[in-house]
Amino acid sequence: MSSVAALLALVVVTLVATLILPGGVSAQEVDLDPDADAEEIEPPAVGDQSIGGLLQDQEELPVSGVAITVETEDGDPIGEAVSDENGLWVVEVPEPGRVSVTIDIETLPEGVSLQNADRTTLTPNVRAGQAGTVLFAIGERSFEGVSRVERLSNLTAEGFKFGLMIALGALGLSMVYGVTGLVNFAHGELLAFGAIVAFWLERGYGPFPAMPLVVAALFAIVFTAAFSGLWEVGVFGPVRRRRSGDIAALVISIGLALVIRHLYLVFYGSRRDFYLDYRLQSSISIGPVSLTPKSWITIVVATVVLVAVGWALKNTRIGTAMRAVSVNKDLAESSGIDVRRVTIVTWVVGGALAGLGGVFFGIAESVRWNMGDHVLLMLFAAVILGGLGTAYGAMLGGIAVGLVTQLSTYWFPAELKLMFALLVLVVMLLVKPQGLLGVRERFG
Repeated sequence: MSSVAALLALVVVTLVATLILPGGVSAQEVDLDPDADAEEIEPPAVGDQSIGGLLQDQEELPVSGVAITVETEDGDPIGEAVSDENGLWVVEVPEPGRVSVTIDIETLPEGVSLQNADRTTLTPNVRAGQAGTVLFAIGERSFEGVSRVERLSNLTAEGFKFGLMIALGALGLSMVYGVTGLVNFAHGELLAFGAIVAFWLERGYGPFPAMPLVVAALFAIVFTAAFSGLWEVGVFGPVRRRRSGDIAALVISIGLALVIRHLYLVFYGSRRDFYLDYRLQSSISIGPVSLTPKSWITIVVATVVLVAVGWALKNTRIGTAMRAVSVNKDLAESSGIDVRRVTIVTWVVGGALAGLGGVFFGIAESVRWNMGDHVLLMLFAAVILGGLGTAYGAMLGGIAVGLVTQLSTYWFPAELKLMFALLVLVVMLLVKPQGLLGVRERFG
C-alpha cells in the first residue's frame, strides 16, 4: 500500500468512525461566516435555540454565581440564569430574534469587575435552531483579602495539575519520537479525539447509550489508543518502510493534523461543550490550597498513571524493549526484539495517554474541535524542555511548563503566561540544548 493510499484509507476510517458517533451539528450547521456578529458563537444547545456564555476572568478562571437576565427587544422577560462552577450559563429562547442580555454587576464576586462598567447589556441575535453566546469582558481580578501564601499555593497546585495533564500528552509524543524518530505534529489531535469521544459517549450520541463520564473516559482511552495504532499501521509504518525519510514523515504528520482537525470541525461542530458530570462542585481545602474534587482527582490519577508508566518502562519486558529500540534500533532487532511490535505498542500506549489527557483537559476547561492545536505547543515545550525522546524528561518538562505558566500570573498579566513558558524553554535550550534529562550527543 502506498503512502497516499494509506492516508486516504485513514481519512475514510475517520469519516466512518465519526458518522458512527455523530455530534450535535452537521456540516451545514457550521457557521464559518466571517461577517457574523463577533459576540455569537455556538455553546452547548439546550433547546431549539438558546443564549448562553462563559464567564472567565483574565486568568481564565471561571466566575460563578453571577446573575444573567434575558429579555426581548421590547423588554418582555425571557428567563434568568446564574453562572455555575465552570462559569457557564444558558437560557432557552422560545423564538429566534434579537434579545437583550444583562449581567447583574452586584452579583459579581468580590474583586471581580467588568472591563467596561457601562457595558452591562448586550443585544445578540439568536438564530433559529442555533445556540448563541454573549461574552462579557471581565477585568483583572483583585485579590484583596487573599494572603500571598494562599494565592501562591493555589497557583502552584493549579500549575501542578496543568503540568500533569501536559505531561500525559508529552509522554506519548516523546515515546513515539524515541522509538521512531518522528516529530508528530498530529499528536494534539489525539487529545482532542479522546475528549470528543468521551463527550459523545457521555451524552449517548450514536448507537451507544448515555453513560457516566468515568465509563465514557475509559472507552475514549481505548478508542484513542486504537486510533493512534491505526496511524502507525496505515500511515507512518508504510512511510518508514519505504525509507521516505524523517522530513517526509514530519510533513505527513502536519497534513494529517490539518485533515483530522477539520473533520472534527465538520462532524463535531465549532461550539464549546462541557461534560455533564462533575460540573457543580464545592472546593475542598487542604491547608492553604483550595481545589474542587475533580481537580484533586485529576492530580491523583495523572500522578498514578505517570508513575505506573515510568515503572513499566524500567521493570517490564516491553518497557525494556522500548528503551532498547529508542537507543539503537538495529542492535535491538539483531538481539531478537520485534521492532515492529514494539513500535505499534508505543503508538498505542502514547494514544491512550493522550486520550486520558484530553479527557482531563475537557473536564478542566472545555471540549472544542481545535483543542489539540491549542495544546500542541505546550506539548512540544514540555518534550524539548525535558529532553527530546526521554520519557522521564517529558514528565518533568510537562510539570515545569505547567508551574511556570500558572505562577507567572502572580506577577504578570495572564495573557503573557504562554510567553513565559516558552521563554523558559528558550533559556534552557541556550544553557542545556539537550534538555533537563537529555544526553549530550557527539557528532563527527
